[in-house]
Amino acid sequence: MLTMPASLTIYVATQPVDFRKGAEGLALLAKETLGHDPMKGVAVVFRAKRPDRVKIVVWDGTGLAMYWKRLDGSGFKWPPIVAGVMRMNAAQLSALLAGMDWTRMHAPRIPQPKALA
Repeated sequence: MLTMPASLTIYVATQPVDFRKGAEGLALLAKETLGHDPMKGVAVVFRAKRPDRVKIVVWDGTGLAMYWKRLDGSGFKWPPIVAGVMRMNAAQLSALLAGMDWTRMHAPRIPQPKALA
């Protein structure tokens, strides 16, 4: 199981990519095409043309890591295929990787404190 820190910034490439690419190829694609460099402390989630596959590229502090998963029996719940990226939090990513509907997970709204006096 992959556990991402809650503070990690996570981006999802909404268009499918060539899954023959490895970690370096996907990191370069993220940097040059999407504008988000995994070497700078962000995780980038990629989808294949088939909805049951995902790859995640992230710098873990010691090296470039790639997580690959194929979901058996069903597909992941992906955002619509459009140009660009979308942002996701760690809880939503965990739900996506579990095959759940991550769109139902939202960060709690924390009210702003009122001024004293």
